[in-house]
Amino acid sequence: MDSSAVRASMVRKIQAQGVSHAGVLAALQAVERHRFVDTALVNQAYEDTSLPIGLGQTISKPGVVARMIELLCAGHTAKLGRVLEIGTGCGYQAAVLSHVAREVYSIERLRGLHEKARENLRAFRVSNLHLLFGDGMLGYAKGAPYAAIIAAAGGNDIPQAWIEQLAVGGRLVAPAVTAAGKQNLVVVDKTATGVVRTELEAVFFVPLKSGIA
Repeated sequence: MDSSAVRASMVRKIQAQGVSHAGVLAALQAVERHRFVDTALVNQAYEDTSLPIGLGQTISKPGVVARMIELLCAGHTAKLGRVLEIGTGCGYQAAVLSHVAREVYSIERLRGLHEKARENLRAFRVSNLHLLFGDGMLGYAKGAPYAAIIAAAGGNDIPQAWIEQLAVGGRLVAPAVTAAGKQNLVVVDKTATGVVRTELEAVFFVPLKSGIA
């Protein structure tokens, strides 16, 4: 399947939604999303919609992936340093991140999805991406500190482990339940004097869970 034309159309639509970071748009153009969904869903791969990937999980809308990664990249014209992704899923967002960061650690708690992502990414030969099987709520201390952390699942709050593993000057983007009881996109900036938390628009992500399965 030659998807370059439909991919370009998807990128134009995402650009029209307000995503303007050149590196993020180039990464979306480079990564073939249809390689990360089941064969029966290939024709929907470039629509701005989430799709099932098995085990009760979904591949996020490309527009949401773009929005969250653009938030991570805000203020950076060069590539990000080391990035931690919580929730590898099928591997699509990890592949996009590998284009905008020097190094990506991506952790998945469901072994079936960890294996699926490994299979999906094999053909891409991404040398700066490390796939990990483990409890994402604990982060990955061995790779810390991280210039950026991004999560593909939303909990009642941001786990303290993630904030501890974020470098000073780093940024975390994740869905979390706010005081109003709704799930919103949350940005956490770690400064030399403390943590600054900003709540953005409402989103809908699968729930963040602990443990492995």
